[in-house]
Amino acid sequence: MAKKQASLIFIFITILVEVIGFGIIAPIGPDLIKELAGEEIVASSTFGEEGWIGALLMISYASMQFLFAPILGEISDKVGRRPVLLISLAGLAIDYVLHATATTLSLLFIGRFLAGICGASFSVASSYIADISAPEDKAKNFGMIGVAFGLGFIIGPVIGGIVGEYFGTRAPFYVAAGLTFLNMLYGLIVLPESLKKENRRNVIPTKMIPGISLAHLSKYKGLGYLIFAFFLAQIAGQSLPSTWSYFGKESFGWTKEQIGYSLGAVGILVAIVQGGLIGPAVKKFGQKNVIRFGFIMWTIGMFLFSIAVESWMIIVFLIPYALGGVGSPTAQGLISNSVKPNEQGNLQGALTSLVGLSAIIGPLLSGRLFYLFTDLHEEFFYFPGMPYAASGILLMFATVFAFKAVGKNGIVY
Repeated sequence: MAKKQASLIFIFITILVEVIGFGIIAPIGPDLIKELAGEEIVASSTFGEEGWIGALLMISYASMQFLFAPILGEISDKVGRRPVLLISLAGLAIDYVLHATATTLSLLFIGRFLAGICGASFSVASSYIADISAPEDKAKNFGMIGVAFGLGFIIGPVIGGIVGEYFGTRAPFYVAAGLTFLNMLYGLIVLPESLKKENRRNVIPTKMIPGISLAHLSKYKGLGYLIFAFFLAQIAGQSLPSTWSYFGKESFGWTKEQIGYSLGAVGILVAIVQGGLIGPAVKKFGQKNVIRFGFIMWTIGMFLFSIAVESWMIIVFLIPYALGGVGSPTAQGLISNSVKPNEQGNLQGALTSLVGLSAIIGPLLSGRLFYLFTDLHEEFFYFPGMPYAASGILLMFATVFAFKAVGKNGIVY
């Protein structure tokens, strides 16, 4: 039990450090882009050219995660989780140093590509959780990933902002490199291999291809519905990080400080729900009912965001939205329980690949809708909450597929 707890702590820290590293770039990104590309790139478009470069940097990361998550997941089904995780952490630490020393935008993009490749190890971390968790504990333990994400997206920008302000735009990357390297050393000491030898199998090259890796899972009854619901929910969820700051400034005149507090509130509520409520809720109501409840609450919260006209409404509407956070980890746990132990890497690689794809589609969709339905553009009627309304519609469809998956003829568990 002690070894299992230490392993879970390591996985939590691994995801937390990776998300912190991702979030660190947010406050220093524009200044770093200007430093590398020159002041002349500014204001050549509505959001400034540095805004589009920043978006491309995010897409670069997500694209590599989309492509490489199935590869790392499949390899880990052969060689085990431990070596893939530790090598990925070493690569990520080196990559942050590359970020810190980049002298051109090209090197910065190479850094984001490498970060996306190493960050695709989320799939291996999820596989590790699946390996060491009892079926009834998987939803709770996958919820730990949500806690790490919530805290990481609070801590990362804070570190990036404070360290970047006092020590320069490169310093936060050295902090990220140090944290990642220390976590790798911690893993070398405490992390045992989770994949038993009898559950290992030879690599199947076609399973490394995004999309095809999902097709191999189609033999599992009802799995496609729940995976598609998971994917739609991930796309919808991207609307918050991609447009929240713009929406707050446009609708309520929020300052940078207020935006920071609001994002902090989101992260804290998500951490509380996914870290403290999933386990008891699954134990009391069962996985299928928790999934149903989560998707319904998530949908309601997203639609409420779209019609908020006062700041206090956002705070109130965060409650159903955060409660919806019980749905996705519980769905991931049910999906994992439906797949054989020797295919967990393939499964988690496919799911992480979908997360990467959603991180490309979601921000592009939400950003475009916000542009079209605000004063930035006069083609449509004024409705700054349109990205959240569209996400609410996606979540409605996700809810239908989730209900179909856990219904009488869906996944049997």
